[in-house]
Amino acid sequence: MAVDAKLIKELRDTTQAGMMDCKKALEATNGNIDEAIVWLRENGLAKAAKKSDRVAAEGVTFAKDNNDYAVILEVNSETDFVAKNNDFLVLIEEIADALLNANVKTLEEAHDVHTNKGISIKDALIHATATIGEKIELRRFELVKKSANTTTTFYNHANKRVSVMLQFEGVMDKSDAYNVAMHVAAMAPKYKSVNEIPSEFSEAEFHIIKENAKDDEKLQGKPANVLEGILKGKLSKRLAEVNLLDQGFVVDEKFKVGEFLKSKNVSLKEMIRFEVGEGIEKIVADFAAEVAAQVAGN
Repeated sequence: MAVDAKLIKELRDTTQAGMMDCKKALEATNGNIDEAIVWLRENGLAKAAKKSDRVAAEGVTFAKDNNDYAVILEVNSETDFVAKNNDFLVLIEEIADALLNANVKTLEEAHDVHTNKGISIKDALIHATATIGEKIELRRFELVKKSANTTTTFYNHANKRVSVMLQFEGVMDKSDAYNVAMHVAAMAPKYKSVNEIPSEFSEAEFHIIKENAKDDEKLQGKPANVLEGILKGKLSKRLAEVNLLDQGFVVDEKFKVGEFLKSKNVSLKEMIRFEVGEGIEKIVADFAAEVAAQVAGN
C-alpha cells in the first residue's frame, strides 16, 4: 500500500527509527501506527529514547504546596536558554502561587486566575512572551488537595526538567515521602501498580517478547511448557519495570517500593510526574518535504 509521508514522519518522530524502516513498518501494518511501532520493536529498529532535538518545547516543570493544596505544572519556552532566565523562573513561581490559591481544573480556567501582581495568568504569559521574545505558555498543571490522614510530597529535580507530586494514604515521615518522590523522578514509572497496567500494554509486550524469543538460540528446543514459563517470567520482569510498586527502591535496595510503603503503613494514592516536553514533537520545516521526496524516489 502507498504510505502517506505524514504517517512516516509521525512514526519516525515517535520511534527515531530510520525513514525507510518506518515506511516498511507502515506498509507491513497497513498504515496502523501502533502496530508499526510494535513491528519496529520486533525487528530491533526502534530506539528507546527520542533525541533532544525532536522535542518541540523547552521550559521547566515545578511543584510547590501550601497548607491546603499542592500544584505541579509545566511552562514551556522555545529554547533552553530562556528556561534559565531569572525573569522566567520568577514567572513560574508566580503562576504556581496563583494556582495554589484557586480551585481550578482546566487550562482555560487557569488562564483567568490572577497572580499577586493583579493580572491574569494569560496576560502574564503574553507579557513574558513580549518581554523575553519567545512564546511562553502554560502547558499543563494538576492540583492535589490535602486532607486529613494523607501525606503529600513533591520533588523538583535540579535541572528543572522533571517534577513529581505524590500523595499517600496515611501519615508518612517527610524524608521518606521525599525519597519516594525522588525515586519516581529517577525511574519514571508509567503506572502506580501492576493492576493499573492496561491489558493492551501487557499483550503488546508479550507479543514482542515471543517474537524476540524466536531468534534466541538459548531458547531453541525448549519444551513448550518450559518456554511458556520463561516467556511469562520475562513479561513479569517487564511489567515490574514500568510500575512503581514493583520497582526496586533506589534509596534502599532491600525493598521494592511497594514493600517500603507497606513498612511505613501507608499506601500510594496519587502519582504525577511531569517531564519537560514529553509527548511534544518539534516540527522541522522541511522534514515532510524531505520524506515525500525520498518516498517518491523508492
